[in-house]
Amino acid sequence: MFRITSIGEILFDVYPNEKKIGGAPFNFLYHVFKLTGEGIFVSRIGRDEPGEEILRFLKSQNISTRFIQIDDKYPTGAAKPYLDEHKVPSWKIEEPSAYDFIELNDKILSVVENQTDCLYFGTLAQRNEKSKNTIKSLLGKKIKYFCDLNLRQNFYTSEIIQHALLTSDIVKMNVEELKLVNEMLIKQPFEIERTAGDVKNKFNIDLLCITMGEEGSILLSKNIADYYRIKVDNIIDTVGAGDAYAAILCIGYLAGLPFEKINKLASEFAAEIIQINGAIPHDETIYNKYKGRLVNE
Repeated sequence: MFRITSIGEILFDVYPNEKKIGGAPFNFLYHVFKLTGEGIFVSRIGRDEPGEEILRFLKSQNISTRFIQIDDKYPTGAAKPYLDEHKVPSWKIEEPSAYDFIELNDKILSVVENQTDCLYFGTLAQRNEKSKNTIKSLLGKKIKYFCDLNLRQNFYTSEIIQHALLTSDIVKMNVEELKLVNEMLIKQPFEIERTAGDVKNKFNIDLLCITMGEEGSILLSKNIADYYRIKVDNIIDTVGAGDAYAAILCIGYLAGLPFEKINKLASEFAAEIIQINGAIPHDETIYNKYKGRLVNE
C-alpha cells in the first residue's frame, strides 16, 4: 500500500455540549490510516490537557505520535463550528495555536524524503510564517503532493494559494473556493467546468476535484471530466465530508484507479460520513466495505 503523510492542524472542534478531535489534515490521515493500515501525521499541540487528550487518542488508535511536536508557549488548537440550516458549518478558529509553529527538523525531512509517496497539506496551517515555511520546505521532492485548499476565514493569501496549486499533483477544492481562486488568479467569467479547466491548465494540476455539496463532484484530468452525484436524505452534519472524500481520492489516485471509480467511491464514503455526528466514525465497520475496493483490478 502507498505511504501517505499529512502535515497541518490537529485541533478540537468545540460544540456547545461536547468537543471532538478534528482538523482537516488529521481527519484525512485518520481515514487513510483506517483504510490502509498506514499513515504518518505531522503536527504540533500545546503542553496542555487538550494536547494530552489528543496524544491519548492517537495512541489508542495506534497512530504514531512520533511526529507530533509539543509546544510550551502556545495552546492546542480549537475551532467552533456554526451549522446553518443545511447543516453546513462555518468556523471560528482560534489563533495563535500550537500548529502554527510546526518546526522543520531532520526527522520530518527524512520521513517525507524516504518514507512518503504522497504528502497532503492545506492552507490553514500556513497562516503563520513558521508552519508555512516548514510546509514549503517539504515541497518539491520527488513524491506526489495533494493539496486540499480548505480556505478558512481570512487565513490565506493569493501567494499561499498560488504556490500550493503550482506544487501539487492533486488538488481538491469546493465550488466556493473555485470562485475565489477564479477571482484572485484566473479573472475570467465563472462557469464551473470551464473555470476548473482553466485552473487545472494554468497550474499544471494532474487531477483536480471540485466538490459541490448536494450537487455532487467533478474530477478533471487531462481530457477526462467525470461528474458524480449521490442523493443523501438523512444528513446529520457535513463536518468532515470533504476530508473523507479526500482520503479516498488520494488512495485511489495513487492506486491508479479509473477516475469514475474514484469519484463514485469517494462520494459514497463522504455520504456515509454526513450521516453520522462529527467527522470521525465511532463504528469502524464503515471502512470495511471500502478496503477491498481501493485496488486497481
